[in-house]
Amino acid sequence: MLLDKNIAQLVLDHALSRGADFAEIFVEKTNIQKATVLSQKVHEIGGGIDFGLGIRMIYGHRVLYGYTNIPTSEELLRIVSLISEREKSTRKHEFLDFTLKPTVDIHPVVTPLGSDLELDSKISYLHDIDKAARSVSEMINQVTVSSLEKRQEIEIFNTEGLQSFDTRNYIRIVASSIAEKNGEQSEGYEGPGALAGFEFTKSVSAQALGAKVAEQALIKLGADPCPAGKMPVIIDNGFGGVIFHEACGHLLETTSVQKKASVFWDKMDQQIASPVVSAVDDGTIKNEWGSINIDDEGMETQKTQLIKDGMLTSFLVDKIGAMRTGFDRTGSGRRQSYRFAPASRMRNTFIEAGDSSLEEMVASIDKGIYCKKMGGGSVQPGTGEFNFAAQESYLIENGKITKPLKSATLIGTGPEVLQKISMVGNNFELAAGMCGSVSGAVPTTVGQPALKIDEILVGGQA
Repeated sequence: MLLDKNIAQLVLDHALSRGADFAEIFVEKTNIQKATVLSQKVHEIGGGIDFGLGIRMIYGHRVLYGYTNIPTSEELLRIVSLISEREKSTRKHEFLDFTLKPTVDIHPVVTPLGSDLELDSKISYLHDIDKAARSVSEMINQVTVSSLEKRQEIEIFNTEGLQSFDTRNYIRIVASSIAEKNGEQSEGYEGPGALAGFEFTKSVSAQALGAKVAEQALIKLGADPCPAGKMPVIIDNGFGGVIFHEACGHLLETTSVQKKASVFWDKMDQQIASPVVSAVDDGTIKNEWGSINIDDEGMETQKTQLIKDGMLTSFLVDKIGAMRTGFDRTGSGRRQSYRFAPASRMRNTFIEAGDSSLEEMVASIDKGIYCKKMGGGSVQPGTGEFNFAAQESYLIENGKITKPLKSATLIGTGPEVLQKISMVGNNFELAAGMCGSVSGAVPTTVGQPALKIDEILVGGQA
């Protein structure tokens, strides 16, 4: 274990003596290793260990938080006194003895960080991706490939008597390539990841990944400018789900709902999307990048149906969100590290598969855009207004995909787009990413099948 139970009991009892309604200690030890190959050479090998503890005290609906790297009773008692020094309350609650709550590990790992797997074999895998990308075309002039492995051990104690422990193993492979022709450059990018060990790379072919990022970059060289205006758009599967995540998912977290900063705060059990749309946030998917066994408040993860046949059925709720809104917790309290208090956050968030084929969607459009892969963008908190660039897109003419386009941008609002989805595909896929919010950056998965949006504003240069 990471912290002596007697020290935890002493500290939490002191927090209650300061009048707190609830107190919690979050202990974390994280080991990280990163390796990067750039321009066919090993560019970086690094890593390290981080250890620390965060203490959260709740008075009514107010949260006080402090953290330290020193696990002594003197230091932790000092933190409690420091963050609560302005509180005039006296003891209202008695401390409950700890009951160790065993964590059921539903995400098996074969080769975690720290196993016998040699670094040379990991570097060799990265070189194979680099070679595969360069072999596609002489126009690929730069390739960058990285592996990031993390082993995070956490322990949670609270004044409700909870004692829980978990270990999380993460791996992510990030590959990018730059193609150049006649002074014009374009980029391809992929970043698969999993809640697993290095064995994950057996399911990620180095040759296929290298070729994919190279072909993405090459397609955009010499592509036509994208036409602008309102038109039907197909957003393909996988990372296409980033728009739902950013423009709708955050609006379903009680982090925004509790402040009425979400347009959905009072829409429970109401129709907020097209009847063909059902959406889920699921932390139980085996070894998925955004999965967990328990959240950072010690609650078991679960599958949460957010939208069913267009109806809003649940929010994503952490402990403080439950206190402020009255909705049941969903095991969604997450944080980047001990330096952050937990908040309601997404895990694996996606629109569920429908029964339409991509071919049927394309055939239903006379003129529109097919966004095969989405890139980054910006979102206005509270309203879901977004502006997202397509990393790879094509023109649809007379029911057929014709030519590649560049500089395609989708502009709209999440609530509006949800209502205009008329077809949901059967080609469901997930994609790894990182999500930033008030409790830092956490691993999350986005996903969806292909979606047909009947009308959306497209920004382009044609």
